[in-house]
Amino acid sequence: MNSTELIREKLTANDIPVSPETAEKLGLYMDLLETWNQKMDLTAVTDPEETADRHFVDSLAILRTPLLKDVSSLIDVGTGAGFPGLVLAIACPQISVTLMDAQKKRLDFLQAVCEATGTANTVLVHARAEDGGKNRLYREQFDAAAARAVAPLNTLCEYLLPFAKIGGRALCWKGPALKNELEAGRKAAHLLGGRLEMPVSSSIAGRDWEHRILPILKVQRTPAQYPRKAGTPKSKPL
Repeated sequence: MNSTELIREKLTANDIPVSPETAEKLGLYMDLLETWNQKMDLTAVTDPEETADRHFVDSLAILRTPLLKDVSSLIDVGTGAGFPGLVLAIACPQISVTLMDAQKKRLDFLQAVCEATGTANTVLVHARAEDGGKNRLYREQFDAAAARAVAPLNTLCEYLLPFAKIGGRALCWKGPALKNELEAGRKAAHLLGGRLEMPVSSSIAGRDWEHRILPILKVQRTPAQYPRKAGTPKSKPL
């Protein structure tokens, strides 16, 4: 089974229908990920079935929810190999997606995927989250600010909420650790102008992974002192 067929089969099993053209682009993306991963560290996952589930299906599980219903602009902070941002850009061409990462070589990979798949609704930004969140080009400019497997929730709030418009959301892809992070995350969100909403299950067929997406509604502007300087949110979380 080639990558396109594998992606299509996995998405169908998870009630995430995509067009044949989208499945083909995602299959090409998966092939490029395998090729580039041989020369740089993009993912520790090398099994094709697990790659399809852990990266592609997990990124698109949000399409089973209403969380992107009114979203026309999204930033993926610390996008890495493009999960979830570039996968969502391919599947949702109506959304303008900004992919931000601190490592230029990762952005080189993402640029190659965009060119190979003809994905034009992306902007690639080389920056740390803390610096990007202070930049008026990006601060409070997005309907959604997303991150997957980046940091504990209290740190993640400081990375994401500065990018979200009032009325927009931070979208946090989280695993089993979420239940232990909620209390500290709720306090951090409050300081940053956000309010935690109910987590949404993002289960994957045939896997016992405890995956959820936690939305955080932006209810007021983030105070000017946040985010703090690069490295501080991680070393001294709120």
